[in-house]
Amino acid sequence: GKRVATASWDKTAKVFDVETGKEVRTLGGHTGYVWSVSFSPDGKRVATASRDKKAKVFHVETGKEVRTLEEHTGCVSSVSFSPDGKRVATASWDKTAKVFDVETGKEVSSVSFSPD
Repeated sequence: GKRVATASWDKTAKVFDVETGKEVRTLGGHTGYVWSVSFSPDGKRVATASRDKKAKVFHVETGKEVRTLEEHTGCVSSVSFSPDGKRVATASWDKTAKVFDVETGKEVSSVSFSPD
């Protein structure tokens, strides 16, 4: 790809141009550290996972927040787009993994394992 995204303890994600190394966009809106970022397969969106118990989806070109995913009760530590870009999977310190529909923001699936 032509861009790379980084997660940061300053509560943002940043998108950089690979060729020039210059920052293209700062993606804000979280109130906790950003732990993980993921590009959609078409490269048009970035999903972020944060200590604030939320995942967010942003348009890369505008930096506009498209969706906030708020179903976790613990820090969201990881995020990834599905291969078709229609869903986002998250993992959290609340010991669950969830799958969200990107367009609606609704949770479509959740997994939690018992301690035994």
